[in-house]
Amino acid sequence: MTKDAAVSRRTVLGGLSAAMAAATPLRRAFAADLVVGFLYVGPRDDYGYNQGHAEGAAAVKKLPGVKVLEEEKVPETNAVEQSMESMINLDGATLLFPTSFGYYDPYVLKLAAKYPNITFRHAGGLWQEGKAPKNAGSYFGYIDECQYLSGIVAGHTSKSGKLGFVAAKPIPQVLRNINAFTIGARLVNPKATTQVIFTGEWSMPVKEAEATNTLIDQGIDTLTCHVDSPKVVIETSEHRGIFTCGYHVNQQSLAPKGYLTGAEWNWSKVYVDMVNTMKAGKPIPNFLRGGIKDGFVKTSAYGPAVADATRKATDAIKAKMMTTDYVIFKGPLKDNKGNDLIAADKTYGQTDLWLEKMNWLAEGVIGATS
Repeated sequence: MTKDAAVSRRTVLGGLSAAMAAATPLRRAFAADLVVGFLYVGPRDDYGYNQGHAEGAAAVKKLPGVKVLEEEKVPETNAVEQSMESMINLDGATLLFPTSFGYYDPYVLKLAAKYPNITFRHAGGLWQEGKAPKNAGSYFGYIDECQYLSGIVAGHTSKSGKLGFVAAKPIPQVLRNINAFTIGARLVNPKATTQVIFTGEWSMPVKEAEATNTLIDQGIDTLTCHVDSPKVVIETSEHRGIFTCGYHVNQQSLAPKGYLTGAEWNWSKVYVDMVNTMKAGKPIPNFLRGGIKDGFVKTSAYGPAVADATRKATDAIKAKMMTTDYVIFKGPLKDNKGNDLIAADKTYGQTDLWLEKMNWLAEGVIGATS
């Protein structure tokens, strides 16, 4: 959908009477297909976060008896609320996937309360039973497992031991990736460091380029990121002749020489599974998580700069993740201020909700959350 079309839909919606919302069950009667709506904060071809979700939507489109609606470039404002209402009231959508972090509170929560018969599932929001509507929920993947593996590859490959991370905002999901990447690198090289720069925005190409160049100028020889579109970070790094690890989707085509590997989402499986669950008349879990062994996330193929020994060492750990409850966050671990964070005898598995509330940076990370 084009931007003009999106605005037009919201304008039409604004003129609808309140009675139309009450007529949702009647409208649903003429829809033979399950109507599913996807909303993206950026373009669907961004080589990143939005493209990953759009690839998942494309897989859903192939399912019989399903109609897919998509709207891109929807800001984290009441615009997403208007777009969701449009999908519900004009198109008969009964399952919505608003994918951006800032959509959840207050917009998803508000509309879930308003439309109790519509199913809302949000990427990354921390749904809490008893505090959020039962028709809302969240799904996400333990992509820090892939970032940990990327860190291992980076630790093996980096000549200086100086790694860099361009990040958007210091929220738990981002901090978890930064920390996992660093812990993985220090598993190989205990002296490795990761310098992080937060841009403050999910998509800010100018700031991302500035951050990338700043890190490289300071001696970083391997970079990764957590922004909506890694395109600028990856291309700038390739131009400057340093190594990169990708994020969200495969960016190897952007950096044929320096791309090492990457942490990718496998939203095709996740979305198809959720839609099939709803088609079967069963409830989609309100809180859905999975890692590498669940098929929620995957690693990019190794680039030509990754040595055979590095591939074998990383694959051995990946194999453990596929078959066991591999623990990344375990003691003894200090934060980057020298404070004891995790005791020597303590471990936090991937499903531990303590990790989803992360507000710290691990030892070896150079930077601050505020």
